[in-house]
Amino acid sequence: MEQAAADRELVERITSGDQTALAALFARHQVRVFRFISRITGSDAVAEELVNEVFMDVWKQASRFEARSAVSTWLLSIARNKAFSVMRRRREVAMDDDAATTLADDADTPDITAQKSNKADVIRACMNHLSAEHREIIDLVYYHEMPIAEVSTIVGIPENTVKTRMFHARKRLSVLLAEAGVDRGWP
Repeated sequence: MEQAAADRELVERITSGDQTALAALFARHQVRVFRFISRITGSDAVAEELVNEVFMDVWKQASRFEARSAVSTWLLSIARNKAFSVMRRRREVAMDDDAATTLADDADTPDITAQKSNKADVIRACMNHLSAEHREIIDLVYYHEMPIAEVSTIVGIPENTVKTRMFHARKRLSVLLAEAGVDRGWP
């Protein structure tokens, strides 16, 4: 609770033009925002760029923060919108057919994935086979340890829909982990 109050105070100071407060907020949340964007986009380079854009938006729009949710929830909402915007733009760019045939398929086969000894790597690989909606819910709930209510706010769906998606995501992830040779699907 203390961090939430400190974050709200930083946003109030940012509203007044305090650059030090922005630097403090950035230092406190940049890694979380980076990891969240990186998981959505699949690119660390894109994530780095978008993290900067997220905090530029915070600088410009701090006065719009209404404190109806935690600052971290607000940041991840901005990050999510930016990441999905980039993903939409990527899809809109048509790929040259000649260039597409020269791309190598670097994805591991399920057998290779199953042989990896590090369970975290196997879990990440299995998560990549989940739908974007399910992967996002798992990421927010388990990796970012966000409560269902905050996930609902970030994603913009009802809490019961978050719970339903989480149920189906966990079920699918359990199947994928079993296929990858991991005994216990979910800790």
